[in-house]
Amino acid sequence: MIAMQYSFVLPADYDMAIVRQRIASKGHLLDDFEGLHLKAYLYAERGATSRDNLYAPFYLWEDSAAMQRFLGGAGFANLAQAFGWPTIQCWPVWDAYLTPEARLARFASRDVVRIAPYTALDVMREHEHGTLQDDLDHGALGAANAFEPTTWTRVRFRLWDEPDSALAAEHRQLYQVGHVSQPQAHR
Repeated sequence: MIAMQYSFVLPADYDMAIVRQRIASKGHLLDDFEGLHLKAYLYAERGATSRDNLYAPFYLWEDSAAMQRFLGGAGFANLAQAFGWPTIQCWPVWDAYLTPEARLARFASRDVVRIAPYTALDVMREHEHGTLQDDLDHGALGAANAFEPTTWTRVRFRLWDEPDSALAAEHRQLYQVGHVSQPQAHR
């Protein structure tokens, strides 16, 4: 499984209603995309929880073939025409768990943290698995842990029903969720 995200930083005075409307009109288009486990249509508005206006969808792909079908398709081409050519981050997934209620999520959190040199990755993976379980036990509707060995970073992604002020942290980006496509849940 592969986690993927791109993020568009929008101007400070950008009308975020445009992003919300785009999500409302196009979000359903990937609800049945083969090989997609999850697409969370994420955005953040400049203010208390974000330094920038962002449009930053997060994906969980079954494999690289499914990801490539999406990136080579008309939907991604249209997105690039509307917002520009993004840099895409990809992480091999350690763990992912999505409840059937994940598609009802209204908020998301994402941590990207550097992995120290010579870290025992098997120990870190076990620790991250425990953190994923704790977050699910404390209300997360979906969770994924992954890492990226080129830049040596790990990512924690969580979907939530309600915002929690305890989630605010320096290394964490908080998002609102406009729509969740979860095709595997329909099969």
